[in-house]
Amino acid sequence: MSRLGRVTDTGVGRAPRARVTGWLRALRGDLWTVRADPLPPSTWLRWLPHGVLCLAAFGVTLGGAGDLGDNGHLGPGLALVAATGQGGAVVLGLWRPVPAWWLSLGAFTLIAVTVRTRMGFDLETYTWPWTAAGIIAELLVLLLLALRVPTRAAVAALAVTAFLTWVFESLWTGEPYDTTGVLALSLFTIVVILGSALRGRREARAQLVEQTTLTAEERTRRTLLEERSRIARELHDVVAHHMSVISIQAQVAPHLVENPPDELRENLAGIRQNALEALIELRRVLGVLRSEHTGPGDALDGSGDGTAPHAPQPTLDRLDALVENTRAVGREVVTDISGERRPLPPGVELSAYRIVQEALSNALRHAPGAKITVRLTYEADGLEVEIVNGRPTGPPPPSTGAGHGLLGMRERVAMLGGTMTAHPWHWDGFKVTAFLPDIPPVDTPGTDHPTAPRKGTS
Repeated sequence: MSRLGRVTDTGVGRAPRARVTGWLRALRGDLWTVRADPLPPSTWLRWLPHGVLCLAAFGVTLGGAGDLGDNGHLGPGLALVAATGQGGAVVLGLWRPVPAWWLSLGAFTLIAVTVRTRMGFDLETYTWPWTAAGIIAELLVLLLLALRVPTRAAVAALAVTAFLTWVFESLWTGEPYDTTGVLALSLFTIVVILGSALRGRREARAQLVEQTTLTAEERTRRTLLEERSRIARELHDVVAHHMSVISIQAQVAPHLVENPPDELRENLAGIRQNALEALIELRRVLGVLRSEHTGPGDALDGSGDGTAPHAPQPTLDRLDALVENTRAVGREVVTDISGERRPLPPGVELSAYRIVQEALSNALRHAPGAKITVRLTYEADGLEVEIVNGRPTGPPPPSTGAGHGLLGMRERVAMLGGTMTAHPWHWDGFKVTAFLPDIPPVDTPGTDHPTAPRKGTS
């Protein structure tokens, strides 16, 4: 035989041995342990199953002691010890199922051996090797074991129990008796199958809950990323507009001065060149977001404002048109603008418009027939936006939304360093309040403007 053949044969033979060894090692870890594995309390019945099992263990102890003393002809002390081992195994199974199974098997072995040596009275009426109390105790212990350990460990425990029963019935012959091995093993098999099925169902439900939670978190994360992409597209339009204006002004400025100095020409040319390069980089980085625009325009339902994909981004100058669109569907909308109205930074006006738009969309979906009030308050350090809807006049239609509109509002407010609250209002109403500062916050890159914290908002 060649060297290659010898190496191949050794590898083929080693693989099954490794699998068998690994399986035996895992089985040893499952059944040769004293680790705690408490039975969880029932959701609806609380600790009632624990009480029922303890009561059953008490009955097994009393009934087993009486049966072993009367029919098994054991001494009172030995009968009580053996029966206590069976009942104690049931109680121990509530917290440590594997040691409880070993205790129950040990009590069974003790009872079978001692009763067999005392057979000679009423042999035709006594059951052996399993007594009635022993069958009940082993059923409960195997059920508790199958509910908490892997299926392979429960099957292995059943196999060990069956093997020990077969050893007593087949290898220890002599006096006649009423055999209980077939009945006991049949019941034990049913209990192990039932317990394993219940354990599998519980694990499947736990995995389903975990998967549902992960899906909800992933949906929220995806919605947040989509909202950030939308904000990036809008800011791209705003910044690109201003950079284009800077470039054009730098190009026209030398023609407005007669005989401009060369230094002025060079500086203006540098400004224009930098503006063009910044505009090219901005479009290169953020322009791809334009290609992800899926619709011809946004609508009042929260997806946009009904403009074309490449139309200028809206500002508060278009607030009246937005309110009129809401009134056109039969809703009462009241606008209240206080303070000295003044132009605000484009990002602030765009975010304020979007917040009002989303709040109106939420009121249309979730508060049918309710009156809506939109308040804009121009303050010295920014703009306060407040949208309040009253109590709906009818039940809202079914909605698949999960608060993603509020998530987008918070993202816009956080981007500007503002504050926002959204909570139920009087009599089933809802109120959204946001403050947008007109000066960038301190932690915004590239800004050195301190802003005083506002009071009364969160």
